[in-house]
Amino acid sequence: MKRVAVAGAVEKRLTFRSGRTLILYRLTAMSVLVLWLAFLVVFLPLAIDFWVLLLAGVIAVYVIIFGMSPLLTEHWLTRSRLILRQGWYFRAVIPFSDIDSIEPADRTGPLRAPLGIHRPLGQPALFVTGGRTNLVTLRLRRSIRFWQSFGLAVREIVFDVVDRPRFLQAFEERRALLPPIEAEGPYA
Repeated sequence: MKRVAVAGAVEKRLTFRSGRTLILYRLTAMSVLVLWLAFLVVFLPLAIDFWVLLLAGVIAVYVIIFGMSPLLTEHWLTRSRLILRQGWYFRAVIPFSDIDSIEPADRTGPLRAPLGIHRPLGQPALFVTGGRTNLVTLRLRRSIRFWQSFGLAVREIVFDVVDRPRFLQAFEERRALLPPIEAEGPYA
């Protein structure tokens, strides 16, 4: 079926990739662990093969969950909400009505962003970064608690997208749209 563009129609969901620096760091660390494991297999007696195999299984699970899963996920911008994701271990669904402002992070001054999911103590910001470039700061109208930040309140989320200008433009376009009408609901 050919898709026909209708004037004023908006795609249901736009996807935006995040940086890959975090993945490179994690895969480098995993390579060191695999080399260490190979050293153990070669030089240790056969009596502890069970423990080496158990350690190899734990490393394999860690590589899949924390090393490979961020490659498979992206941030989503729908008609009414922003969905931030990093791997299979972080997902935040933020309705546009909860967003106070969104802007490039370099406007707020120089920022050395930590990689991964990180919430510095004493700061109400949560970092969801895969890279240290093209950062975006999202300020919330009210505090939200995430289990990834040990339940601490967050008023600001800093994340990265590869194509920041396109993301900011798409966000402004979607925020300007009227909220979607729900045919079946209490306020239909």
